[in-house]
Amino acid sequence: MQIAIVLFDRFTALDAVGPYETLGRLSGAETVFVAERTGPVRNEAKSLALTADRTLADVPHPDIVVVPGGPGQTPQMADAALLDWLRAADATSTWTTSVCTGSLLLAAAGLLDGRRATSHWLALDALERFGARPTGERVVFDGKYVTAAGVSAGIDMGLALLGRIAGDEAAQAVQLMTEYDPQPPYDAGSPAKAPAHLVERFRADSRFSAGRARSR
Repeated sequence: MQIAIVLFDRFTALDAVGPYETLGRLSGAETVFVAERTGPVRNEAKSLALTADRTLADVPHPDIVVVPGGPGQTPQMADAALLDWLRAADATSTWTTSVCTGSLLLAAAGLLDGRRATSHWLALDALERFGARPTGERVVFDGKYVTAAGVSAGIDMGLALLGRIAGDEAAQAVQLMTEYDPQPPYDAGSPAKAPAHLVERFRADSRFSAGRARSR
């Protein structure tokens, strides 16, 4: 089984690394980082780089596609090479997945039309504009499409999909060995729980706010 994790300039690191550290531990699977060109691809802060060892063209038929999000997702919405690859890879994939605003790239490629899907909470309205049926759930399965909410939700998505593929015990083993036992010091991980002034501040500054979001 081949797992292809897509990289692009200004991706969010945990969006890619979360699934890599969970789903990527699937026994017998090959996990590859792919991009339009090989070489280092830098995250949104430009402070960390992951290496794309293969180009999109080198990996035409992965079994699992993982698309992260991040600020760099916005310009990728008009990248014909990436969107064409997503459509072609999806035609033969067993699972097509995303983390955070990566679901907007799947939606821009026409892969989520009419499907239930999630994304970062700031991007749910934008997801609807691209034909998906947004939900605030942390991980959403709709057929072979699996979408995760913002950033850290990619860890949950990886474990949930690993359980579907290899069984609960395999997923539990990975959870144990990665010691994924969240005990956050604050209960502010969703807009329903966080202080209202923080929610409003981030909504106002979001690239998805009214007048700034890209229309379909």
